[in-house]
Amino acid sequence: MTIPPVILASKSPRRQELLKLMNINFRVVLKDVDESYPEGLTPTEIALHIAEKKCHAFDEMVEDEAVITADTIVSIDGQILGKPKSPEHAIAMLQTLSGRKHQVITGVCILYKHKYNLFHDVSDVLFRTLSDDEIRFYVEKYQPMDKAGSYGIQEWIGLTGIIRIDGSYTNVVGLPTEKLYQALMRLR
Repeated sequence: MTIPPVILASKSPRRQELLKLMNINFRVVLKDVDESYPEGLTPTEIALHIAEKKCHAFDEMVEDEAVITADTIVSIDGQILGKPKSPEHAIAMLQTLSGRKHQVITGVCILYKHKYNLFHDVSDVLFRTLSDDEIRFYVEKYQPMDKAGSYGIQEWIGLTGIIRIDGSYTNVVGLPTEKLYQALMRLR
C-alpha cells in the first residue's frame, strides 16, 4: 500500500488510534479553525462544511502530503447534539438519546495537491433506555466533554447501552475507515 505522507488535522485520540490500526504513518498538525456554519444546512452538509473548512487552513502549507480532516455530528430528530458545554448538558443529551435511535454523521475532507475530496458516512445507533443513575455514572467517570452527543461508543455506555448499529462502527468512533482507505488508495 503506497499512499502519500499523511497529516491528520485532529487532536482526537480516537481518530489517531484508528489511523494507527489502519497501519497509516501520519503526523498530527493542528490549526485553530472557526467551526461555525451557515444556517439552513442539513446535519450532513454541516459535517462536510466544517471538515472542508478545516482543510482550507492547510491549502497553502502542503503540496505532497495528504491532509485529513473530519467532523462528527450526532443528530436526533433533526436536532444536532454537539460537544457538551457542561456535565449537566452531557446528562441532558444522554437522556435525549436514551431509548431512541439517532444518527452519527462524519464528514471527511482530504486535501492533496490543492484538490479537495469530500465524503461522509452515516450510521444509525439505537440506545436502550438508560437510567438516570447510569447516565450520571458515565458522565462522572468518563467525562465525555470532548465527544459529540456526549458519548464514546468504545466506552462503558457504548458497551452496555447500545442495542444496535446500522452502518460503520468506526464512523461512530469518529472516522469512517473503510471509506477513508478507499479515498487514500485513489491518491496513488
